[in-house]
Amino acid sequence: MITDYNRLSGLQKVAILFSVLGESLALTLVAGLSKTDIRKIRAAMRELGNVSFAVKKRVIEEFYFSFVSEKFQSSDEDEPKKPFEFLKQLTDEQLVALLQPEEPRVVAIVLAQLPAERRILVMNRMSPEEKGRVLIEMGNLNDVPLEAVVNVAADLKEKSHFLPRTVQFSRGGGKEIAEILSEMSPEEEEKFLEAINRESPELAKEIKKYYLTFEDIFEYFPDNLLRDLMNSVELDTIALALKGMPEERVNRVIENLPQKKQAMYEPVEGAVAKREVDKARKQIVQQARQMEKDGVFHLEDLVGGGEMIE
Repeated sequence: MITDYNRLSGLQKVAILFSVLGESLALTLVAGLSKTDIRKIRAAMRELGNVSFAVKKRVIEEFYFSFVSEKFQSSDEDEPKKPFEFLKQLTDEQLVALLQPEEPRVVAIVLAQLPAERRILVMNRMSPEEKGRVLIEMGNLNDVPLEAVVNVAADLKEKSHFLPRTVQFSRGGGKEIAEILSEMSPEEEEKFLEAINRESPELAKEIKKYYLTFEDIFEYFPDNLLRDLMNSVELDTIALALKGMPEERVNRVIENLPQKKQAMYEPVEGAVAKREVDKARKQIVQQARQMEKDGVFHLEDLVGGGEMIE
């Protein structure tokens, strides 16, 4: 009886597929075979002998997910699409980071798309409990509908766009992500911060060491640093950014302005589009980040309660 999947040749795997599914159905999955190829497969089927259920299951899974990856057609395109093709563009560290917060079934679906060496790399980063759950799911993937597999691929591809580009992800991920977030619009920043906080609280905590929000300015900046920041920003921008802020914060900003600017300050009255307020706050945050780049302060020191560099 054949019990070792890893010792099977490609021809033997195809022969097992044909024996399980029947020739007619198997030919719809393995297209482009010549008459000679089919004769070889039939001969291999006769020579197989008994094959264990576990080996048959592995063969079916391999062909099923190969079919999903290579033959899925979009509704409006003639060219075949490969939903998991984007995985090839990810570094090993990025791949591990992408899968870390995912459910075992999602991880199992992705592992089925990977070559053996990358599959082992991901598995080696898991705890024994996680490995067990993923392996169990891998044994039940034939129950997953094609549409669900494609949806998993689309969701992960979207998430992969926001992974740090550096190969040093595991050592500098928090800082890298903070820099990426700082380049986004306020709406995108909020969206992805919420997603990261929900899916990976530890990563969110790491990002916080390097990531600065408008609210953080009031929480962490001492008066002398707040004064330097606000003096480097246009008064109209300050007034717009303070729209809707608590009175004590507005008063603190005004009190740290030079007397001439205090006299000129006028609050923004009436309704204002949220995007305009967010834009003004973003400008102030960007100026604060520029001050950090110039060495005026280190955010890690402020957040961690360390000494501020003057």
